[in-house]
Amino acid sequence: MNEHISSAYDRDLEALITLIMKMGGLVEDAILNAAQSLEKRDVELAEAVRNGDKAIDALEVEINDEAARVIALRAPVSKDLRSILTVLRLAASLERIGDYSKNIAKRTSVLADMQPINGADAALRRMAKEVQVMLKDTLDAYIRGDAELAEDVRQRDQEVDQMYNALFREFLTFMMEDPRHITACMHLHFMAKNVERMGDLTTNMAEQVIYLVTGEMPDEARPKSDKTAFIGEV
Repeated sequence: MNEHISSAYDRDLEALITLIMKMGGLVEDAILNAAQSLEKRDVELAEAVRNGDKAIDALEVEINDEAARVIALRAPVSKDLRSILTVLRLAASLERIGDYSKNIAKRTSVLADMQPINGADAALRRMAKEVQVMLKDTLDAYIRGDAELAEDVRQRDQEVDQMYNALFREFLTFMMEDPRHITACMHLHFMAKNVERMGDLTTNMAEQVIYLVTGEMPDEARPKSDKTAFIGEV
């Protein structure tokens, strides 16, 4: 009987992992397509990102429902319960990253009719690509139970912060030099902040993978390099 219950739980968990990986793939695509739509001023691609967010949201609902069913039916404990809770937390973070991608796509539609800010679109694309790779590595670490890879992702978040800091300063410079750039730079800044938050959420996911594998959250606070709140202070 115990072997039967264990086998059924394993099948349930495998189904949940499959849903998480499907959701993760959609979110990776959303990140890259949102950034590409900005760089190419592709309004149709931006609209596709916005519409695609519905599928991401639907998967989160499906994962939540399935996880609740597994908890009620199998009554998992110890590491089994930790596995289910990790699935729920990963799904929640993926849904938020999808929302940030959708927000970028929304602003792309506004920026399409504005004069491009020199170098900003490509810089945002590079920043988004860095986050997408971090997310891919986090999902790989989850599947492989690789705490070291998850810790590597955790450390790389400061690179995203540094890219955001550089963009923030560039936008300030553009706005001070020519007030006509203010509206476009404000939209671009919010987009950059969205990507920075994606990096934070991906890092949270990496920490959940570490917790799943080791049973403990990382001891040390992860390095942060977002200093924009202190710009202008003496």
